[in-house]
Amino acid sequence: MQIATPYLMFLGDVPDRLAAKTAYGIVDWRPEWCIGQMRLPGCAADLGIPDLTLPEALAKGCRTLVIGVVNAGGVLPDHWVSEIVAAIKAGLDVASGLHVRLGAIPAIAEAAQANGRTLHDVRHTRESFATGKGTRRPGKRLLTVGTDCSVGKKYTVLALEKGMRARGLDADFRATGQTGVFISGRGAAIDAVVADFISGAVEWISPAADPNHWDLIEGQGSLYHPSFAGVSLGLLHGAQPDAVIVCHEPTRTTMRGVEHALPTIREVIDLTLQLGRLTNPDIRATGIAVNSQALDEAEARALLAALEAEHGLPATDPVRFGVDGLVDRLVAEFPETAKS
Repeated sequence: MQIATPYLMFLGDVPDRLAAKTAYGIVDWRPEWCIGQMRLPGCAADLGIPDLTLPEALAKGCRTLVIGVVNAGGVLPDHWVSEIVAAIKAGLDVASGLHVRLGAIPAIAEAAQANGRTLHDVRHTRESFATGKGTRRPGKRLLTVGTDCSVGKKYTVLALEKGMRARGLDADFRATGQTGVFISGRGAAIDAVVADFISGAVEWISPAADPNHWDLIEGQGSLYHPSFAGVSLGLLHGAQPDAVIVCHEPTRTTMRGVEHALPTIREVIDLTLQLGRLTNPDIRATGIAVNSQALDEAEARALLAALEAEHGLPATDPVRFGVDGLVDRLVAEFPETAKS
């Protein structure tokens, strides 16, 4: 899906910052697209951007109202419906990352049809994907993989996009999750694709490109996670990555939501390369990204130094310490991509 920018971020009356994490992610990485926020009385989240009415947002060129919230069950509260209908009638498209489809709510569906506006259900796609073919295609691809879910795979590729472009490399972020689709304006939520078509969907997200162009593909889940390994494997085969970066959160002992022990970084590297060779025999690991938020700076730097020594790969916290080492390694491994 292609979502028109700029965005007016709708937060409703969410009770805290965490409930608006999708909106915060968009503002963190695409602030130029977020012209303002729309909040209802009692909202406890604040994105730090202007509060705008619908007329004010339209006057500033807003094109899409983004429902930037998450909640249990992915439902749309009844008292938000009239606000969304008003936005549609004012001339805005609407995009949502909730599980409920916007078009399943009669008042919203009727308003969109009557006013010629587009509804984007980011967790669901209208695209019909083919099965993956595994045929090599031009272009370079990097995939983030993880020792677990929610360890920084999306933030790593977004930081890499920024860092690589600053160095003159041709690189684009490719979204495979709902927040990533909002950030890029394009993509597909892979965890909502029928299993047979996951690899094909990733091939669609990252099609043939210039031989020296980098697609930076957002990883999902973990090959070791009993709940999500199927999604991770389909994504790996469809991405055909030339390079993988392993993402890790160092304070966990078990994976999220299950009792299984967290795999080691070495185990993730070895299994990823073994399985990834099915569609790219030349796959290689080029770095380690650590979410060091729970560590103080001295602890974080010591851990990164130890990981570099153990694995022979650059290790960093991309948000805290930048991605220069990761980019240096990519340029060294793929010098042709550094040429203009």
